Amino acid sequence: MTVSYPRLLPCGDSALVVEFGNSIEPELNRRVLAFDALLAQEQLRAIRETVPTYRSLLVHYDPTLIGYEELGAKLMDFATRKGLPSRKGRHWRVPVAYGGEFGIDLDAVAERAGLTTEEVIARHSGAQYRVYMLGFLPGFTYLGGLDPKLATPRRQEPRLEAPAGMIAIGGIQTGIQCIAAPSGWNILGRTPVRTYHPRRDPIFLIEPGDHVTFYPIAMREWGALDRAGEAGEWIAEMVDA
Repeated sequence: MTVSYPRLLPCGDSALVVEFGNSIEPELNRRVLAFDALLAQEQLRAIRETVPTYRSLLVHYDPTLIGYEELGAKLMDFATRKGLPSRKGRHWRVPVAYGGEFGIDLDAVAERAGLTTEEVIARHSGAQYRVYMLGFLPGFTYLGGLDPKLATPRRQEPRLEAPAGMIAIGGIQTGIQCIAAPSGWNILGRTPVRTYHPRRDPIFLIEPGDHVTFYPIAMREWGALDRAGEAGEWIAEMVDA
């Protein structure tokens, strides 16, 4: 069956999804974020919250103010407009302490890829990643653009707790996990950057549509940077606005 995009999908009695495609690629994600920006400009009173993903936008709304059919028609009109607003993403440089106690899966990732650990670090830190979405946990940053050679399946037995600041690989993605939580991803290292900090402005540092590059730091640098991150300092460097 041929599917026409964008399309509406119901999601319970007070939410719907506007889906722009069925693949993970930058152009689809740009359309999702542009659509989200347009809805923010329009300030429709019935919309409570929007949640952008790789290829769709989840829209929470108040069903006492507007019905599914009426809202769906409005959203489809917006979604099919030409010249949606675009946001120029920022570029962040994020420090990472790779390997050792901070990167307990680095050796296994290297062995699976047929590379040395140094080569894995060079490839991982040598790429520029697109921030496709935030989710799962506050500040969990899903990044696309991983070197295919480093793609590694998730662990068959997830860890009950992975550390805050985890830099890891899950399949063809890499990501930043800001707070300690269970994870099946393969841990390469840790960053002192808090992508989420409830006592900082902004609470969320890195946003969908931004770009990230990593750079290695020595273990001896970790303590001071981690304390600064906990105090609310950004630590990550913004290369351009």
